[in-house]
Amino acid sequence: MMKAYILGGLRSYVGVVNGMYRHIPAEKLGAAVLRQVMDKYNITEPDYIIAGNGVGAGGNIARLMALEAGVDCSVPAFTVDVQCGSGLESIAVAAAKLHSGEADCIIAGGFESSSTQPRRGYNPNHPDYAGDGWYSVAKFMPDVHRETVMLEGAELAAQREQITKAEMDAWVLRSHRLATEARASGALQEIIAPVFGAEQDEGIRPRMSQRLLDRMPKVLEGGELITAANSCLINDGAAFVVLCSEKYLQEHGLKAQARVVGSAACGGDPLVSPRTAITALQKLLAKHGLTEQDIDDFELNEAFAVIDVLFARSFAQSVDKYNVFGGALAYGHPYGASGGIITLHLLEALKRCSGRYGAASVAAAGGVGTALLLERV
Repeated sequence: MMKAYILGGLRSYVGVVNGMYRHIPAEKLGAAVLRQVMDKYNITEPDYIIAGNGVGAGGNIARLMALEAGVDCSVPAFTVDVQCGSGLESIAVAAAKLHSGEADCIIAGGFESSSTQPRRGYNPNHPDYAGDGWYSVAKFMPDVHRETVMLEGAELAAQREQITKAEMDAWVLRSHRLATEARASGALQEIIAPVFGAEQDEGIRPRMSQRLLDRMPKVLEGGELITAANSCLINDGAAFVVLCSEKYLQEHGLKAQARVVGSAACGGDPLVSPRTAITALQKLLAKHGLTEQDIDDFELNEAFAVIDVLFARSFAQSVDKYNVFGGALAYGHPYGASGGIITLHLLEALKRCSGRYGAASVAAAGGVGTALLLERV
């Protein structure tokens, strides 16, 4: 098996739905970041562009984005849709192509614009057609199609695992505190591509407090645990990394930041999808014969504080090396881009602690988890 390396990458600032990127279509937001990545790493014609996207207009929107960025039309591009896991799975697919020897340079990650996502509706020929109603959340499991299905999954997971609101509140406070500290120190500035006049991540709340958390409304009718604070916001953003072969490094006189050791994916009960972030991570470590003590930094997509609590219970000795810059409860979760965002944060975390191994994981709608293992070089 050939080796796959990551040179580095960039992400946009993350916007809140109908916020600073409200008039920027997904393909234009992604293209602006992609262009900066290509310029930074002096890449003109990668072998592939692989990008995740969850709520865009479809039709291989990654190809549209690449053309918007001015990438030569000879460069193939394709879209990966695993919803929340799309960006991380895109990076995993890119690494697999490098491992197989099929490619030498691939740009992978993802992009999302919830602010401009299209309205969707069923064709009258479809058995789920119910008049002229529109929906924004896709159908993730048979016989269930509700806009609140992901929130219901988090509520059910919290109930089944006997997770309290107080446990989740502690993680919300931690996420905003660490994100605020990271912003103040400039810890992530090297991986930020400022596009369309954005100056900061919109979701971070420096004044988040227990008093505010106590006032947050429940997001489900009849729900008791999931609130507007312990579930992530709806967001816009883009993030990409450059992956390459050892041959590419040698031919261009470059030094990589990390090697992609491997990835793992799992399926789980779609009604409690947050669990799959932990299951995929456990599968990844077992696959490579590693324990939590071998991992110097963990980055999980913090779509719900439920995931934080599950991580702490499963990896109790690793809380201090988990989401060290804060997570999606603060930054936000632009679905297709989140895998790229946490990969970039993981690279910066490994650099900060001079660590060797880092692991990233995402739980996705429909009960699918994806995890990625990196080794700093």
